[in-house]
Amino acid sequence: MNLLESMSILVTVVDSGSLSAAARRLDLPLATVSRKVGQLESHLKIRLLHRTTRQLSLTEAGASYVAACRRILEEIGEAERAATGEYASPKGELVVTAPIVFGRLHLVPVVADFLSHYPQIDIRLILTDRVMHLMEENIDVAVRIGDMPDSTLMATGVGSVRRVICGSPAYLAAHGVPTRPHDLAGHQCISFEVLESKRAWTFHSDKAELSVPVHSRLAVNTAEAAIAAAILGVGLIRVLSYQVADAVRDNALSVVLDSFESAPQPIHLVHRGQVPLPLKLRAFFDFVTPRLRARTLHQQVELPATS
Repeated sequence: MNLLESMSILVTVVDSGSLSAAARRLDLPLATVSRKVGQLESHLKIRLLHRTTRQLSLTEAGASYVAACRRILEEIGEAERAATGEYASPKGELVVTAPIVFGRLHLVPVVADFLSHYPQIDIRLILTDRVMHLMEENIDVAVRIGDMPDSTLMATGVGSVRRVICGSPAYLAAHGVPTRPHDLAGHQCISFEVLESKRAWTFHSDKAELSVPVHSRLAVNTAEAAIAAAILGVGLIRVLSYQVADAVRDNALSVVLDSFESAPQPIHLVHRGQVPLPLKLRAFFDFVTPRLRARTLHQQVELPATS
């Protein structure tokens, strides 16, 4: 049995969510993938996976073993990259993740420019509003919006962004313009569940935190869906300023309650803090950081509030 191959297949099975999905991803027969995982379990004399007809999950021992596999495979990858000269010239693949709207508006243009300057580097860009785990999901760089918790991740600030409440002109004409947070009790709201609770929105007033109950007529899992619904007049939304900049500029949405906004949220580029840092990663940070700072600074123009 090729132990490293079996470990790699196991990690792919876990990342893919099923044996059949892993087989498609690896372009291997399903029977081969299943046999490799079975051989690994026999070798270790433990069960690594719980298998049912509907789902696959790790056992407690399996979770610990997969985490160790990831570390081992990463160290081998680092050794191979060093041997092939990746630390001497910027080349190879980078896996980058960012929130959906921020990625589309700001990161994609910068990445396109980066690729034209570094023809030997390829990028796999994953846009998702889910916070991806850099170690477990093999992410090289992530854009994170919000305060950074204490961790081993290395973070570089690239700007900040406001959190704003908006409504369509038609909605505000029909329901009135809220002038203080408690006015939200009489309004319909749209909740973007990744960013905000669907039961209460938090504000800052006189240096105190204020939690205001809201009636969430619609809860969605992406900012773009929330914005689309708000433009259609479903209710008020609370999202990040860059997400609605175009809609506000086009008068499809108006900002309200701007004097009660929370402090701006920081935007960071983060990585795992490898030592030595691969040259492809250093090239990415050196190129992308000043350009994202320029874009976020330009984005911080005042969004006009409704009168």
